[in-house]
Order: sequence, then structure tokens, then C-alpha cells
Amino acid sequence: MFIDTHSHLYLPEFDDDREAVVERALAAGVRRVVLPDIDTRTREAGFELADRYPGMMLPLLGVHPNAIGEDYRKELAALEKSLGTRAVHGIGECGIDLYRDKTRYREQVIAFEWQLHAARELDLPVVIHSRESLPEVFAVLERQRYNLKGIFHCFPGNADEARRAIDLGFLLGIGGIVTFKNALVATVIRETGVDRVVLETDAPYLAPVPRRGTRNESSYIPFIAARVAELAGRDVREIEEITTRNAAALFALNLQETN
Repeated sequence: MFIDTHSHLYLPEFDDDREAVVERALAAGVRRVVLPDIDTRTREAGFELADRYPGMMLPLLGVHPNAIGEDYRKELAALEKSLGTRAVHGIGECGIDLYRDKTRYREQVIAFEWQLHAARELDLPVVIHSRESLPEVFAVLERQRYNLKGIFHCFPGNADEARRAIDLGFLLGIGGIVTFKNALVATVIRETGVDRVVLETDAPYLAPVPRRGTRNESSYIPFIAARVAELAGRDVREIEEITTRNAAALFALNLQETN
């Protein structure tokens, strides 16, 4: 079985055929799907999906860095309230994103640190977003010595940075980008191996080759696994076993309960 460690299946892009998407995921061997949170606008949709597919859809709680605006303290207050009322498998997706907007950097750091503290207090894994911000994310993690576990979602760095993330106790989230021509993350796989890797789609975004340019979905995880296997010189079944074991250990999943 496969685990998709990062999918936004609750977003409107799937409103017309969500049930079919789930059926295709199951047919492809994807038995667990982690649902990272974005903000208060999407939170209930994520929980509704998790309630509809208990045991398969695994909700997280967090505030995405791109959702950090002037009212970010209200977002954190709402997050804190939800943490007291809903069972979740982790914190995220949270972090720093300097790709689109650098004006909220300070607020992003504050929100990121708040969520890291919450993860540590609750002993939950954290899913980190680090687009155009890997040095800044490392600085936060190393400055605070959080001693956390989690995933660097859509890992954007080179092999040395991958080793740095692993040394901090994190797994590397590998998605559709690994199938793209000249992808930096392909070099990471070749140089660091797959022992600390998990698979993800980031659906509906970043569909892998040969589906690039279309809406991404969890049933495409085998395409990602096949490319990782090719890069690592391993059998696809090995990649399935390693990445599933890593994800199950991180999120404390009982894989004996199949859907």
C-alpha cells in the first residue's frame, strides 16, 4: 500500500468528482491520504472529508504561510480553539513562503514558531512549507531547538540541505516535481537515498509526468514512486515499503486497518 502524505482533496477543484478520485486512489493502492490544513476558510471541508472516509483521510491542523495576513492572530486563535476540539494527526501545513510575497515575513515567522510550539507541546509531527525560504526555515528550527519530527513538504533544496533537514529529524516529502526534467530533487535522491523519504502529491497541484499539466490526485502516487525507484536504483516495491513505513511511523498509523 501507498500513503499520500500531502493532498488537498477537500478543495473545490474536486467538488465534481471527489468520490471517483478516492476510488481511483484505492485502485492504485493508496490507502491513506494526509490532509494538510490551509486556514479557517478550508478547515471544515477538510474535516468533513476526514469524517466521510474515517481511517483513510487523515486531517492535520495548521495555517499555511500564504494565509498569513493582517488578521493572522485571529487565524492562530481559531487554530488553537480547533486543537482543543478535534483529533488530528499533525500540525501543518505551516512554514515560510517568500515566493509570492515577502511583506509578511515577520508575521509568517511568528505564526510558524507558534505552530512549532504547538506541535512540540502536543507531541505531533509537523508538515513544513519552505518555498523560496529554506534558509529562513532552517534558522527558525535551529534557533529554537524544537526537537521535532515531521516532513519538509515538496523538499526544495539540494543534497547538503537534505542532509541538514534529516539531521534535524525530518523526512523529505517527494512529489511530482521529481519526475520533471532536470529537477534538483532528483539529484537529492541519487545522493542521499530513500531511507528518509515519503511520497506526496500536493493535489490538485504539481501532477507528475506523464500527467503533468493536469489536476493532480492521489492515484498518481505510483508514477512518483516509479521515478524515485529509478533514481535510487531500487525496486518500486521497496520504495512503496520504505515510504509507507516512514509515513506510518511518523503519523502513528495502524496499517492493519485497511479500507
